[in-house]
Amino acid sequence: MRFHTRKWIKPEDLNPNGTLFGGRLLEWIDEEAALYAIIQLENQKVVTKFMSEIDFRSSAKQGDIVEIGIEVVKFGNASIVLSSEVRNKMTRETIITISNIVMVNLGKDGKPKPHGKTQIEYVADRLLK
Repeated sequence: MRFHTRKWIKPEDLNPNGTLFGGRLLEWIDEEAALYAIIQLENQKVVTKFMSEIDFRSSAKQGDIVEIGIEVVKFGNASIVLSSEVRNKMTRETIITISNIVMVNLGKDGKPKPHGKTQIEYVADRLLK
């Protein structure tokens, strides 16, 4: 799993129990998955189609730093399937895992469009082309 983004838990990220609000965390994961898919598929028109079971394992509190990991599960014809793990940098505990996040590549008409990708590409590799 590659961990790309870190978030600092602030007061506005907390639920009434004083811990990280799950909805905020899902927002961050969705954004990270979209950014990852946009970069991999080289298209800004990407949408979230599906998230599989969401497994909350632990929490975080104000002042903690969490990091969001994304990994490619597979490339579809017009989609990319990702998995995510978020962990607490302070406690080293996994906060949440999501096995499958399906991101769909769209054409200008807003309909699914084949992307032609079959493997992960890194920006450094693209610069060599």
